[in-house]
Parts: sequence; C-alpha cells; structure tokens
Amino acid sequence: MSLTPPVGDLLPRRGNLVSTAIARLVMLASGWRFEGALPNLEQFVLIVAPHTSNWDFPIGIMAMFALDLRATFLGKDTLFNAPFGFVFRWMGGVPVDRQSPHNVVEQTIGYLRERDRMILALSPEGTRKKVPRWRTGFYWVAVGAGVPIVPVTFDFSRKRYIIHPPQMMTGNAEQDIAHLQTFFRADQACKPERY
Repeated sequence: MSLTPPVGDLLPRRGNLVSTAIARLVMLASGWRFEGALPNLEQFVLIVAPHTSNWDFPIGIMAMFALDLRATFLGKDTLFNAPFGFVFRWMGGVPVDRQSPHNVVEQTIGYLRERDRMILALSPEGTRKKVPRWRTGFYWVAVGAGVPIVPVTFDFSRKRYIIHPPQMMTGNAEQDIAHLQTFFRADQACKPERY
C-alpha cells in the first residue's frame, strides 16, 4: 500500500506538476491510498466500481491527477455544456448523448485505434442507482479493441483504490463479466445499499 504507486513509462501522462502535487496533498490529508499498481501498458479499459455516489467522480479525478495519468472517460453530454464543459474536456471527458447513443461502442473502439496510448476509464454500472446488471458497452469496447480490462475498486470503507491485475476477455460476455464482478463488493461502496 502506498500514497501513489510507480507509474510506467508506457502509460499516457498529464505532465502537470502543480495538479499532481495538489492531488497528492489532498490524498494525504483525506487518507486515501493505493493498493496495487497499474500495468505498464499503452492501452486498456479501466473499470471503476462500486459507483453509488456523486463522490465517486471527484475521488476518481483525485486519483488520476495524483498519478499524473491522462485517462479518457465518457460522460453525459449535458456535462459538457457551458460554462464548465471545457473543464470536463480538459480532464479527459468525451460527451455521449444517452438519448441517442449512435454506436458509442464502435466510436469508442475507434478512439482506441486512433491513439497510440489511451486509458478508457468507465463505470460498468453506468449510473449511481442500483442496477440489476452491469451495462456491457465497456466489455465490447475491450473485446473489439483487443485490450485488457483493469478493475479498480473504490473502497470507501478503508479509503483505498484497489488496482487489480489486467484481465483479458474471452468473448464469453456472461462468464467474463461474472468474473469481473468478483473484484467488487457492496460494503466497499460509498452507499452500499445502492450496489
């Protein structure tokens, strides 16, 4: 366990010493720590769960900046409207129209193929509400792009980001997603009743 683990040279970086220093100070003051380390890979899909609270986003952004990591995330298009839309884009956000998804999986696979280095960070639940099952877009993006999935647990009970080893998908969605779900538990969520 460490404040921040080493970050490999293949990972996309932000390169901003000020934001990294501020994020690490906030982590130090708040008590959050990392367990495990990110794989030194140029591309992967990073899934974060349990996603049950508005706090998940700032906690995730704090981790991204503390690691000096450039991650891309998908967000509902209304987040990208004025006056703060530029901030979400600067943080790595890509707007998605949830009412009319227009082949978001194929578009996202295209983003990965166009870039040499890219970490796509997503919540498999897709919402903070309790859901009967995960959405599968993240899975088909990883399969379609031929990249691994790295599960990361936000453990609010112990203030830990638990980074699990990369998982290669087999194409058997039901089996693979059931395996990925074993990395997460309701008691780790900010609001356990929602997971």
